Amino acid sequence: MPETDTALSAEDTKLVTLARSARARVGAAEGAAVRDQDGRTYAAATVSLPHLSLTALQLAVASAAASGAKLLEAAAVVTETAELENEGRAAVRDLAPAAPIHVADPTGSICGTVTA
Repeated sequence: MPETDTALSAEDTKLVTLARSARARVGAAEGAAVRDQDGRTYAAATVSLPHLSLTALQLAVASAAASGAKLLEAAAVVTETAELENEGRAAVRDLAPAAPIHVADPTGSICGTVTA
């Protein structure tokens, strides 16, 4: 994952904060948040049920799409792993071919940003 400047914009910092909160609220493996073309944000946590499994990023993108979002401006994932999972990345790319996806550790420190 490419390294990034740790200084995010205020709006991207808000995404990391929302992702951290979503993760902490339910004790999930990951939390994620996305911002759509109108500036609306959607946060989600990993879902792992016997008949339904979604990454936090997949669920955040699905929530945005279900609310009518046609484009994502940015995304953030809070996780203990150093890699961005492929399913969530693919979901973001469905609505945003080049939007930044910030990956942060549970403390909110940015590990890197994916733009491809």
